[in-house]
Amino acid sequence: MASTSRLLGDAPDRSYATKLELFGRFVTPDLRRIFADLRVPAAATVLDLGCGPALTTALLAEQIGAGAQVVGLDLSLPHLRSARRQQTLRLVQGDAMSLAFRADAFDLIWACNTLNHLGDATAALRALRRCLRADGRVVIAQSGFLPEMFFAWDAPLDDAVRAACHRYYRERYGLEISDTAAIRGIGAVLRAAGFGRVVTRTYVIERVQPLSDADRDYFRRAIFEGTWGERLDAYLGADDRDRLRRNCDPSSAEYCLERPDFHHLQTLTVCEGRC
Repeated sequence: MASTSRLLGDAPDRSYATKLELFGRFVTPDLRRIFADLRVPAAATVLDLGCGPALTTALLAEQIGAGAQVVGLDLSLPHLRSARRQQTLRLVQGDAMSLAFRADAFDLIWACNTLNHLGDATAALRALRRCLRADGRVVIAQSGFLPEMFFAWDAPLDDAVRAACHRYYRERYGLEISDTAAIRGIGAVLRAAGFGRVVTRTYVIERVQPLSDADRDYFRRAIFEGTWGERLDAYLGADDRDRLRRNCDPSSAEYCLERPDFHHLQTLTVCEGRC
């Protein structure tokens, strides 16, 4: 089992800002619905933990209103530089495993696809709990607890690509299956960290034709090129490799984003705990 405090090799000089920006624009309509469901008070003080280029930080500030104080924190300096180019926000460079905020600083802490990067999620959540006010909330959002669907017409290809991605990332970062599966028990981890009134909701993120520009950019640049591409070749059979390329190549007659039956599904599970 990986023993480092950062399972996926994050460091202050590491950047995947472009991929985070593409995902942020893609998921904005769904995040608006999720934030509305959270019913954050207008005068709340909020931390966006692992804010990346801060698109979500800005969305939180916009949706809660002018009376809110929203702070974004990220380990990566390139992510924060990218964020500062785009908007005026309160941004802090820091480590989720060693927070420097005073006790009782926040009413709400939001962390999307962040906790799975940390080796000791329970310890991280205990640190977050100390930063929350009485009856404050931590809200952990994680993608992919249920399998995604990209190729509605070819379920075996979806299965093969998913398995190839898992193998690639485990080998790249020296992980065991247990390292990547542990986050699925986030409700139990919240309770172990001292949170109560744990509530979990899973949102379906769904896209069909016509796709928006943000949808197309996310699928093509973040997934087809940035996540899949040649890096999966060693983990796929020849037939699966060929079918994947035809589906992901804009010059192919089988390009999936032009199919009238394109139907994408993924999930975002939101788990909330209170002090």
